[in-house]
Amino acid sequence: MTNIILLGPPGAGKGTQAKRLVDERGMVQLSTGDMLREARTSGTDMGRKVAAVMDAGHLVTDDIVVGLIEEKLTTGAAAGGYIFDGFPRTLKQADALGALMARIGQPLDAVIELRVDDEALKQRIVGRYTCGTCGAVYHDTNHPPKVSGTCDSCGGTTMKRRADDTEEALRTRMLAYYRDTSPLIGYYYAKGQLSTVDGLAEMDAVAVALAKVLDAK
Repeated sequence: MTNIILLGPPGAGKGTQAKRLVDERGMVQLSTGDMLREARTSGTDMGRKVAAVMDAGHLVTDDIVVGLIEEKLTTGAAAGGYIFDGFPRTLKQADALGALMARIGQPLDAVIELRVDDEALKQRIVGRYTCGTCGAVYHDTNHPPKVSGTCDSCGGTTMKRRADDTEEALRTRMLAYYRDTSPLIGYYYAKGQLSTVDGLAEMDAVAVALAKVLDAK
């Protein structure tokens, strides 16, 4: 059982690699957003608390998120371990997660940074789009369809770009990452828990690099 945190800016490939770890190693991805949505409709005491906060239009506090994570870690059964997705985002949250793991006697085995070059990341994100019919992913230069405007997989001709896949939206998201989350890299490095892989390598190469880190634990 291995518990890990994946760090990296928007578009670094954290979601893609997390899905592979779930499929290949039986890990469970703990997504803050998914946990909040699930809790809101669960009918539990914690769920009612989450619903009240969200219905009032307020941000859910770190204490509530830590409580949801604790529920998952102590009542779930993940033979392969857990992947923390979207938490921690700040140093305060990192301290809270560390205290939780110590309290319930579970390790945090690895913190893996998917390191990217900002300019290359911008080109990756701004150029991507998907088939509106089947969801296949394409890119203006790196992976265009064989026939322009037609999906290789299903033949669909409706292509879509995410509203936040623009230079301006990416700049806003990157600023938030560097302000709030990038300090975690130094934090976990100082604790001797940080490993770094090239997030701009080919998808399979990134997966191999992640596997080497996890297999060394």
